[in-house]
Formats: sequence, C-alpha cells, structure tokens
Amino acid sequence: MEKLYEELLKKCEENGYSDEEIENIKRAYEFAYKCHKGKMRKNNEEFITHPLNVALICASLNVDSTTIISALVHETIDNGPSSLEEIESLFGEEVMHIVSSLMKVNRLKLTDESESTSLYLRKVLVALSEDVRVLIIKLAGRVHNMRTIYPFSKEKQRLKAIETQNVLIPIAHRLGINQLKTELEDICFRVLKNEDYKSVEESLPASREKLNEILEETKETIIEELKQNNISFEIKGRVKSNSSIYNKLSKGKKMSEIYDIIGLRIICEEESECYLIIGLIHSLYRPIPKRFKDYISMPKGNSYQSLHTGVFGPEGFPVEVQVRTKEMNEIAEHGVASHWSYKEHSKQIQNVMEQKLQMFRNIIEANSNDITDDDTFAQNMSELLSTSIYVYTPKGDVVELPEGSCPVDFAYRIHSRVGDTTIGAIVNDTIVPLDYHLQDNDIVKIMTNAQSEPNKDWLNFVKTTQAKAKIKAFFSKKDREEYIERGRNLLEKELKRQHITVSSALDDEHINKLVSDLKVTNFDEVLLNIGALRYTPSYIVDLMYNDKKNVQDVLLDKVMNSSTLPKVNHKNDIVVSGCDDILVNLASCCKPVFGDEIIGYITKGQGITVHKKDCVNVKDLNERLIDVYWNENRNDENKYYISKITVYTNGVQNNILDIVTKSTVRGININSINEVNKGGKVCYDLILKVKNKADLDNFIEDLRTLKFVTSISRY
Repeated sequence: MEKLYEELLKKCEENGYSDEEIENIKRAYEFAYKCHKGKMRKNNEEFITHPLNVALICASLNVDSTTIISALVHETIDNGPSSLEEIESLFGEEVMHIVSSLMKVNRLKLTDESESTSLYLRKVLVALSEDVRVLIIKLAGRVHNMRTIYPFSKEKQRLKAIETQNVLIPIAHRLGINQLKTELEDICFRVLKNEDYKSVEESLPASREKLNEILEETKETIIEELKQNNISFEIKGRVKSNSSIYNKLSKGKKMSEIYDIIGLRIICEEESECYLIIGLIHSLYRPIPKRFKDYISMPKGNSYQSLHTGVFGPEGFPVEVQVRTKEMNEIAEHGVASHWSYKEHSKQIQNVMEQKLQMFRNIIEANSNDITDDDTFAQNMSELLSTSIYVYTPKGDVVELPEGSCPVDFAYRIHSRVGDTTIGAIVNDTIVPLDYHLQDNDIVKIMTNAQSEPNKDWLNFVKTTQAKAKIKAFFSKKDREEYIERGRNLLEKELKRQHITVSSALDDEHINKLVSDLKVTNFDEVLLNIGALRYTPSYIVDLMYNDKKNVQDVLLDKVMNSSTLPKVNHKNDIVVSGCDDILVNLASCCKPVFGDEIIGYITKGQGITVHKKDCVNVKDLNERLIDVYWNENRNDENKYYISKITVYTNGVQNNILDIVTKSTVRGININSINEVNKGGKVCYDLILKVKNKADLDNFIEDLRTLKFVTSISRY
C-alpha cells in the first residue's frame, strides 16, 4: 500500500502538479485512509488499495489534480462514514459534484445481459454531461475491479464482464481512452470467452516469451540507431493482446496476415522527426510492402495522427512500428483525458475532445426533450456507440458517421438545409444512389437544388437518428401547415355559406369557446383538425353558435351517396363529385401530375387518393372508385407536382450533366437523381417537380434526343 502511495505521488510530480495541488492530494489520501481504515475488499485486500489504484490509473492519463482527489475520496460515503457536505467543506464544490455523480452511477447494477441497460446508459450519460471526469474515474475504477475479479464466482465475473463489454468499453472507445479500453477488452475476453482466449494463445506464431524476446531485440536496435542520430524520444513496445488478435481473426484474417502482433511505438518531439525516424527504421529492417500509412498528413476522422510501418524484424518476425509526437500520442491514447495534459498550449486537443463530448450531449439533449422510451433511446445509443466510418468533404473536412450511413446521412450531418435540398451524390468522382453505403475515406459531394425537398422514401434507408429526425420534422411541419391552411379555407367557406362574416365568427369569444370545448391548446389546432378531416367545418360552426357537440358530418358518406354535379373549389387542384371540402391526396405510387387522366379512390378516414387511371394499384377496385377531375380554373400557377422517371442508357457513365442541362432548359426541377444498374446497364432514377403533364412530356422527349438514352419509363 505504501508503495502504491509513493508511486502515485511520483506520477503526480511527473505530471507537473504544483506543490499546493500535491498537498491537496496528500490530504485526500489521508482522509480516505482514515475513512476506510479497518475495511477490507472481498478479495481480502485493504479497501484503501482500491481508491489508490483508481487514482494511480487516472494519474497515468495525465488528468488534473481535481480528478485525482475525487478518485481518492469517491468511496468515502458509500464505503465509509463521510458525507457530501464534509467532502465539499474539505475539498470544494467541484470534487463534491464529481463524487455525487459517481455515487448515482455506482448505485445502479445490471443483473443480466439486457435488464436496465438503457437506464444504466442514461445515468452514465447524465453524469458525463455534468463532468467528463466522472466517467474517467468510473472507467479507472472498473479497470482495477476487473484486474482483481478472478477470485469471485464465475457468474459474478460474467455479469461484470457483460456490463463492461456492453456499456463501458464502447463509451471508452468513443471518448478515445484507448489505454483503458484495451485492458478492459482483454480481461472481458478472457472471462467471457476463455476457450477462445486459450485458442488464440496456442495459435500464436511463437510463445509469448519468444515474442517478447523479439520485441526487446528490435527495441534495443532502434534505440541505438536513434541515439546515434541525436533524436530525443520515448519508445514503448507490446505483444498484441489476445482479444485484439481474436477480433482480427473473427473478421476473416489468418494469423499469418496479422502483421502487428509485435508492436513498437516511438514518441518524439517534432512532426518532422517522425518521417526521419521512419527512414532510419527502414534502413535497419526491410519494409513489408503496402504497410506504410501516413496518418499525419491525412489524419483519421477521429483526429488520430501517426506514421505506421511494418518491417521484417529479427528472425523474419513482422513488427509494426508507430511514430508520433507527444501531442499526437496524448490524443490517441488518453482521449478526453488529454484535455488537461496540454490545456495551456494546444487548442487542437480541446477541439477534438469537444467534438467527442458533443455527440454525448446531443443524445442527452434529445433524451431530455423527446426521447422517453427505451427503444428510441437504445437506437440513439446504438448509433453513438457503433463502429464509425470517416468520410471527407471535397474540401478535405472529416465527417464521422455510423457504419452503414448513406449520402443523405452525410448531407444532414453537414447542415439540415443541405439535407433537405439533396438531389444526388457523387462519391469518389462517381455518381451513386442516395442509399449507397459509404465507406471509410470516401470523398462525398452532395448535389442540391434550392427548390427540392426531402423524400419520405429516404426514411427507408437513412441510418442516423439525426437524418431521420430532420426528415420527419420537415414533413410534420409541412403537413401541419397544409392542414391548417386547408382547415382555414374550409371554415371560411362554411361561414360564407351560412352568411356569417369571418370577423364576427372568429372573435376571441368564439375562438376561446372552440379551444375549450375541443380541449386543444390554440386555434391553430382547431384548424388542423378541420384540415385533417377530424371535424367538418359545419360541425365547428354549429359548435360555435349552437353548442352542438355531438354531431359530426361524415364526408365520405356524402361523397359516396351524392348524385349532384361536381362542385369546384378554385383553391384546390382536384374536383370531386358531390363534395368540395374533403381531403384529397395524390397517390405516391403513380404520382399523377396536372393533365393526367385520373380517378379517385375512397379511403375511410383519409379522404380520397387520386391515381392515374392506368395505375395498376386501382385496376380492380371499382367499388371504391369515384370520378375526379383536374380543376381547370385553379388559380395557383406556381403549383408543382412530383413525378418519377427512369432513364435507361447504353452503359456509358457520367451523363448526369447532359440530363441536368435538359432539365434546366425546360424549367424542370430535379429533386433527386440516382445512378442504378438494371440488367447490366447504367440507368438514372429521377424524381422531378413539374407543373403539368405537357412540361413532363416535353422534357422526356428532349431526353430521348440524347445519344446515350435508349428508353425512358414513367411511374
């Protein structure tokens, strides 16, 4: 125990803490020692060894002194006689808040693989939002507990390993604290897959003793060479953990294809020295082809920077060597913890860590506002903790996305306006469909049109919750606005029919009565309900003047039983036989446009859906069809309709410019354009916004004049 304490103080001095900070750390240790005196851990160690080890692990991450103090005293309440008030009086408000948050997280236990996982994550994230140091101490505590887990029952080991694997390791990975993540992974692997652990050990190209000998020999040779060249450096080495090897084998690699079982890391002062060191290593050992990676000039999306090379070391064993500066190493190894290490002279580290933490804050904010069910929360967390890919904008900016993301996800990550107006995507200079799965290092360019809008079909393939939420929000707002406007028009028309002036009907008294009787929050909600056909306008007028609360007209019955001539609403596009105040939608399957021959299909509770007469979806539904007509007297000349066509080509690619040019000449707006392969030929699926059938037909005829176009079909 004394040795541990001395080791902690030595590390604190190495970290550059002031004399005052070290004195406060000593006070915290003495306080913790007094609180835990006489108490034993379940493995028969003195209890004080746990907070000491946790503090030492935190110190190895170069955190601030407040984290060390909090780590030392974090168990003095739950496993001692102290209180939050006492901790605040002795060590300040900051330490008290960290300890309080840790207590909240530590008191939640997982009892099996799935129970309470979402609740556990919520509490962890809430604690994290308060102070990231809470999570650093939590992770450090788990590392020490896992190191000493083996005396416990197999079942307790299993449950702890599951909790660590499912919750804490992914969060450590997301925050970039690789030093702790790697150790936790290997312990969990040994506990949960002990047979696989042994199998990997037996499959190594040599015994661990032999591999360590190769490591040390390579290390000594490189040290001698670098000293001769007057380079200031640190060098570290390791033999790859069994869990890391197993992960690579699980992805289909053979043991002979894993070149980093023996690894060395060289940490120098200057970026220019990194390249010099690689050159010296290549002069000592023969490089392995295609194993050199320059992540300094082209950093990974998680801001990781380093030079990697593979060489054939002593006796032909492959050795991976990584070379990076101290600052690069802090980001790579310590993640958010490195925020304190370089806080006085590096804004880069703070920016990197802020990006990592912002992803968690976004989930917390969404949780507090909208996300209340476990399924939705789990979906958000699954995205946050999943494997990431890193893609680039044409300007070289890095965008991080979950694996399986598509160009639409990318567009919404750039800006909601970019997402809303997306019409196509070019990846690595090739047009791709919007549902294309992006890969690491793709360069993505989004094509936009200011007149375009999102497509509801995007919800079938976007990956990120951000994109899904933005698309749903767009249509929710659009539908709401359209329903309110439709409701206002219907109500005003009904008032006019009953010879009631709008100003007298819609005064404060009548509006307040409607809002109260219908139990809604405001008058817009009344109009929304009229526009959505939940209430007829005549019912609302009756309610205003006659207190008639239990009568609702059934518009669809009125339509189906009507024998009157069609009525025309000049503000609407469609004329329906027998009714002028019913909800009318254009079918998404055949997408009719003004001028097409059309027919109406009666949908109970949803008004009438208008199809093209030749639409296969209404071919055999005569009993629910009704005559509808385009309103030739409509007064909205700027009304656009959505249409979809497929352009089949002779196989030549990159003809998008010719298509876009034709659309521009005709005044046709392209909502989206996707390149697809049908029958071995390159085709383009186009979603268009057109004013009428004549314009669409003319555009199609223009496209037929292009040499590469073989045929065109419309849906």
